[in-house]
Amino acid sequence: MTRFGRMLSLLVLFLWGLAALLAPALPLHPEQIDLQQILTGPNEAAWLGSDDLGRSIFDRLVMGARTSFSVAIGVVVISAIIGTLLGAFAGYTGGMADQVLIRVIDIFLAFPGILLAIALAGVMGPGMDNVIIALSVVGWVGYARLARAQVLSLKQRDHVAAAIALGTGRVTIVLRHLLPLIASPLIVEATFGIASMVIAEAGLSFLGLGVQPPEASWGSMIRDGARYMLIAPHMVLAPGIAVMMVVLAVNLLGDRLRDYMDVRILRPGHAPVSPSRGP
Repeated sequence: MTRFGRMLSLLVLFLWGLAALLAPALPLHPEQIDLQQILTGPNEAAWLGSDDLGRSIFDRLVMGARTSFSVAIGVVVISAIIGTLLGAFAGYTGGMADQVLIRVIDIFLAFPGILLAIALAGVMGPGMDNVIIALSVVGWVGYARLARAQVLSLKQRDHVAAAIALGTGRVTIVLRHLLPLIASPLIVEATFGIASMVIAEAGLSFLGLGVQPPEASWGSMIRDGARYMLIAPHMVLAPGIAVMMVVLAVNLLGDRLRDYMDVRILRPGHAPVSPSRGP
């Protein structure tokens, strides 16, 4: 990725995060109905036009960024913590605990994640909290698989054997001697997870299982605008482009972060890294 692409991706994510954090403090009126502005295109009063109730699409887009940001970050944090701890301890402990985790992961992987999230959100009911719970229930699997695989490849290292010889407990070994070594791939996984959760939240809101009106969400904005696609395409284009730009920016930075953390890639000014050999 070129330097311009990185800067543009960072700018998009910065504006997304800034809008999410400052939305409540900004002079926005996302729920204000103006019957004279129904389905009007971009103008001085509404930069991105108005929706079918005369509400400013720009104001609702900014408030929708807060919803998207809150759900994505919340789900990734919860999923990463639960999945990493389960996978790391199961991989290090082995035995029955490891076998049970493998079977549970296989069961979850047997169903498409988004369909399981839709089913859970439908059972629990709409709302941001329920969306976060539903997506977290299906989101921890990837982190558990990755953490388990990494721990299985590291638990035979000399420093782990030395810690065991000194009488160090399993919890300390996992938290202090193994988790720091597997942090890099987990961070990369979490970066791509943010993009996935933005799409998942928009999908659930599009189906009416996310935040409820009059709260703004990019998915519900696309759903409302689909009925007026021919006469007011700006209702769909604005939130659709916002979702595309955020997901694309996160994925591009995730690719860059993965390459940066991969020690096998030769960078200018650095000698190639060769696998370490034992004595």
